[in-house]
Amino acid sequence: MFIFSKIFGLLASPINLLLVLLIGLGLLGFSRWRSWQRPLLAGLSAVLVVVAIVPWSNLLIAPLEGRYASTALPDRLDGVIVLGGALDPVVSVARGQVAANDAIERVTALVWLGRRYPRARLVFSGGSGSLRTQELKEAPIARQFLDQLGFDTARVVFEDQSRNTRENALYTKEMMAPRPGEVWVLVTSARHMPRAMGSFAAVDWPVTAYPVDYLTTGAPAGWEFDLASAFSTIGNGLHEWLGLLYYRWRGWSTALFPGP
Repeated sequence: MFIFSKIFGLLASPINLLLVLLIGLGLLGFSRWRSWQRPLLAGLSAVLVVVAIVPWSNLLIAPLEGRYASTALPDRLDGVIVLGGALDPVVSVARGQVAANDAIERVTALVWLGRRYPRARLVFSGGSGSLRTQELKEAPIARQFLDQLGFDTARVVFEDQSRNTRENALYTKEMMAPRPGEVWVLVTSARHMPRAMGSFAAVDWPVTAYPVDYLTTGAPAGWEFDLASAFSTIGNGLHEWLGLLYYRWRGWSTALFPGP
């Protein structure tokens, strides 16, 4: 199922779907239905124009990011869970230095929260979600990055076997063995928070959401003409919405659209 989910994710990518459609239209010109090629190409062009101007962040990203609003942190905190996805272990190993992506706020939040709550237990959960490079884990790269920042990594438990959010919840709970009544904060990207919270609820671990890595301001976005940005936004949004559907179908989440 892990392999299936990764292949489905590739096929559901807007850019990949566009490529498949263009290949299909090209092959159509060599078939007996070649007369349909021009009208279908014109239709596809019209669809792409619409895609380029619609404010997809309002439709796909904002509802996800607004599901769990940032709240005041408690006076007492027993633990902090940070989900992987901010560091690229493949590039990091190849280049001999830490390579981060635009979700790096997940790791910097661990540093800030760790310093604010010096007695809290800290865990970074991140193995490899890649089909081809399962041997390259994110957790060791996170340790290296935190060392470079001067943070005491002896305080951090590094979980390096998880391949997805479901396994983040399962393996982290197994390692940390939280006790009833403890207050734990879960850190991940805001758009990913609903699926993450549903996953932790499914393993019976009540946690407090601490969303980071926002893509939207919370205010309605205006119309624009930017196909590249539209594809990126649609890809990010579909990844999470389809993930929510899949997790609910598998019973890996307690709700279709988990909320506070």
